[in-house]
Amino acid sequence: METRQDERSLGELFGDLSRELSALVRQEITLARLEVTQKLSLVGKNVALLVAGAALLYAAFLTLMATIIIAIANALPWWLAALIVTVVVAGVGAALALKGIDTLKQTQMAPQQTIQTLKEDATWMKEQTT
Repeated sequence: METRQDERSLGELFGDLSRELSALVRQEITLARLEVTQKLSLVGKNVALLVAGAALLYAAFLTLMATIIIAIANALPWWLAALIVTVVVAGVGAALALKGIDTLKQTQMAPQQTIQTLKEDATWMKEQTT
């Protein structure tokens, strides 16, 4: 087997390496961009299905409330049946909303792990320079 000797200088080899590495990084970025675009397209379609499903569920909920009002109206006046259902649904809705607000207030939005890592990096850099 014949060994091939490369006549390029060290500077030319590093130049080639730099160009090839740059091309590789550009290709990886292009691939990542394409992959993200495809995933966002899929997410968009699924969000549309979610919205359509939520709209139908809301319509079903309203129909159920009307059915409950009609059932209660057999024993009470219509206005009282509607008022009872309204108060119950409003109470449940308010309780859920308050629970959600309370949970959101307690949630820390800052990226805690990243902040901790940055602090550790800063400490390490100070130790290296002293």
